[in-house]
Amino acid sequence: MKLVSIVTVNFNQPAVTEALLESISATNNYPEIEIIVVDNGSKANSVPGWIKKYPAVKFIRSEKNLGFAGGNNLGIEEAIGEYLFLVNNDTEFTPGLVEKLVDVLENDPEIGMVSPKIRYYDEPSMLQYMGYTPMNYFTASNHCVGQYEIDHGQYDHLTGETGYVHGAAMMIRKECIEKAGPMAENFFLYYEELDWCDHIKRAGYKAWLVSDALIYHKDSISVGKASALKEFFMNRNRILFIRRNANFIQKIIFYTYYLLLVAPRNIIRYVKNGQKGFTGWLLKAIWWNVQEKKTSNNLGYPITR
Repeated sequence: MKLVSIVTVNFNQPAVTEALLESISATNNYPEIEIIVVDNGSKANSVPGWIKKYPAVKFIRSEKNLGFAGGNNLGIEEAIGEYLFLVNNDTEFTPGLVEKLVDVLENDPEIGMVSPKIRYYDEPSMLQYMGYTPMNYFTASNHCVGQYEIDHGQYDHLTGETGYVHGAAMMIRKECIEKAGPMAENFFLYYEELDWCDHIKRAGYKAWLVSDALIYHKDSISVGKASALKEFFMNRNRILFIRRNANFIQKIIFYTYYLLLVAPRNIIRYVKNGQKGFTGWLLKAIWWNVQEKKTSNNLGYPITR
């Protein structure tokens, strides 16, 4: 059996990370795993206590918050498994999860990345993810299938190729990373897995949904469901994603669409909802892309996924 490296990133959420480790211990029957936890510059260093509490787990401490991509990349560098299962620390495993994902990769060498069905932890019958539709590069928009719907099995037939895997739970062949490179760290937060998936697909691999594998997601514990910084990164990285992945014509149409429709619409929404400061963060997101000529550098912000 091939070794699976389970990688997760902690940022100021030690209890949440411990809950994940306990769920892995309670549900996993796949024997060949290693678990890697990256502490991503948390204020309190939990690693010394964790080493004593979880001696079978490998812990890495970064004194600086490297973001979602940077933290995961640290774990990837240390991983020795042929398959890497990157999971948010605010997820909870279910029985058979790892085996089902591994089986798909074992049976088709063209599949490079797989994600399971994702439900919300606080609403355990509600879907968060059942695959993504392909990206429209003219508008930088696509659709997360099934999100906010009660799961009656209505999408279970969708097992198969999907537009993108989900960053909360994605298993990747190590050879894909060797060919396509690690996640781009300048995204820092949001869109990095979509960008990574595009690059891996260009390297000749497929993205896959495994609907009979399930994980629960507590979603947005670190960032919050509505924050100015979240709005900043979502807008900044939407533009960056197009800069990195679209062709010239697609870029021109997207820039026109974004500046004439999306930005004004968002500003009207901020004013209507009384979201003070959000307009400034939106303008900063746009200006960052004007100033930043490179599309593959590293950044630092005091927040993680």
